[in-house]
Amino acid sequence: MMKNFILPLILMCGFYGMSQAELNKYKYIIVPTKFEAFKNENQYQTSTMIKYNLVENGFTAVYDNDMPADLVANRCLGLLLNLKDDSSMFTTKVTLVLKDCQSNVVYTTLEGSSKEKDYKSAFSEAIKECFKSLSGVGYKFEPSENNVPPSVSFKNDVKRIEEKASVAPKQNIPNPVVEQKATLEEQSYKSMEPVQSNITKAENNPAMALPNVDYKTEEAGVLYAQVIANGFQLVDSTPKITLRMYATSQANFFIGEGDVHNGVVLKKGDKWYFEYYEGDKLMGQELNIKF
Repeated sequence: MMKNFILPLILMCGFYGMSQAELNKYKYIIVPTKFEAFKNENQYQTSTMIKYNLVENGFTAVYDNDMPADLVANRCLGLLLNLKDDSSMFTTKVTLVLKDCQSNVVYTTLEGSSKEKDYKSAFSEAIKECFKSLSGVGYKFEPSENNVPPSVSFKNDVKRIEEKASVAPKQNIPNPVVEQKATLEEQSYKSMEPVQSNITKAENNPAMALPNVDYKTEEAGVLYAQVIANGFQLVDSTPKITLRMYATSQANFFIGEGDVHNGVVLKKGDKWYFEYYEGDKLMGQELNIKF
């Protein structure tokens, strides 16, 4: 009878010892903000609940959208936590699974269950039961060669720089201001002195007064806007195309192209206007556009 009790106890102690040794290799546990079992982020507050319980049990837990720099650089520093949902109609059942960067299962908790009708309360109770198997593992991160990023040594580079520096540097010789040749074959002289530039710094453009617009007073007929490539064409009741207006990068500001004049179509307040030049005079025509 005693043997039947001691053997499972020894196996359980060995299991927890192996689990602790495996978990100690990893610095972080990554908690998804949205588990595959759910449609929404942090549904039933499962993500925040799991992260809280991990921290309470001595683990360094991070969300998958807010990972520290060393984990981003070396994904194998962390275990990804997955929530396995085996719930039925009347019972909520979950298991927490920890996988390494190669998607190998490193640790699986005991299944937690709850018969609460409220989903939030049910998942909370079931997750707490899962953590009963994690609370006693005695986790402590133990860095190893496999989970420490390689260090970069610049020792040899410094030595090579020192060797190069040991060679006497050339003395600073100023650039000559005169280039000349004086041989029997060739005689020349060229001044190398810098010449003062006559380029001046551009001044800020002076403010330009806006021109007055001479708006036509005759009443404008209704123009119907028809969609064309990159804008609209305005058609009167004839029907006749009187103006084409092409979109620009500014809202309510178009390039206007008419039979006689080209200009711009713009909106001021609640009204549309076509502005164009006749000689050096800026003209304007109110448009009654129906879009």
